[in-house]
Amino acid sequence: MASRRDFLSSGAIVAAGFALAPISACSREAAPAAAPAAASADTPFSGTLLKRKIPATGESIPVIGLGTSGNFEIGDDAAARAPLREVLKRFADAGASVIDTAPTYSSAEDVLGELVADAGLRPKVFLATKLSGVSGREQGQAQFEQSLRRLRTERIDLLQVHNLGDTRTQFALARELQQQGKVRLVGLTHYREQAQEELAQYLRSLKPDFVQINYSVVSRGAERTIFPLARELGIAVMINRAFEDGRLFAQVKGKALPAWAAEVGAGSWAQLFLKFALSDPAATVVIPATSKPKNQTDNLKAGVGAMLDAKQREALIAAVE
Repeated sequence: MASRRDFLSSGAIVAAGFALAPISACSREAAPAAAPAAASADTPFSGTLLKRKIPATGESIPVIGLGTSGNFEIGDDAAARAPLREVLKRFADAGASVIDTAPTYSSAEDVLGELVADAGLRPKVFLATKLSGVSGREQGQAQFEQSLRRLRTERIDLLQVHNLGDTRTQFALARELQQQGKVRLVGLTHYREQAQEELAQYLRSLKPDFVQINYSVVSRGAERTIFPLARELGIAVMINRAFEDGRLFAQVKGKALPAWAAEVGAGSWAQLFLKFALSDPAATVVIPATSKPKNQTDNLKAGVGAMLDAKQREALIAAVE
């Protein structure tokens, strides 16, 4: 991974990172100078998270998940781990479960594995990781075994072939691991709209259980390429980059929330952006990343109440563009 959103320090670097780095989560921490104009107070989460079904199994998962790119890449830094413990606590207490990571997110798997184990959360967590940056079956197998050790688990809930790398070989390995009971579900991922046509071809031929793609109020290609196909084939959809690595907050900086936000129970721009990402029924879960407990609670609130209707979606698009 060439760059990480939590380490970006200027608008120029943000733009470069968006263009080049294969980041699978999304966070407002990318642009600290461009925080939401009307962020909600750090009030406790209440309510019940909306759940959507995974077609392959029929099980239901909460629509708000958690990404680990950047925010969990902190190594042994005890001070940096403290807020992450609270992030995970709030996440689990709200009934959320899906956490997405990858072996190529430097120390993220190690940090996540240790924090989840320390808190005794493994039974509550839907753990997703990837076969990433490897070539050939042997490398993929070795990486998977390392991920099990780093994550301190005996089974992965979702194993994804990351960014279509060595796709057919790694996907065949993922299916084999699924048959062995070491993996429950298998998937494919990408983080750029330019790759979605190719990704769609693989969805047709390989028919994975999950697909992970970028989708946001300003990146809507999935509406044409991925969502209809996922509905047709019965593939669950995980959404990354719903905040465009923080750039969306810069675009609404200083703007008041639209009056209609209250109609969907949204108290912040973050919640509106997440509700937008979930407004298509094909979307199963969105994975915003954060290392801040307050933002975690704010993100979770997007999973309660109504999503956006067509008119509200168009209004939000206009507000950002």
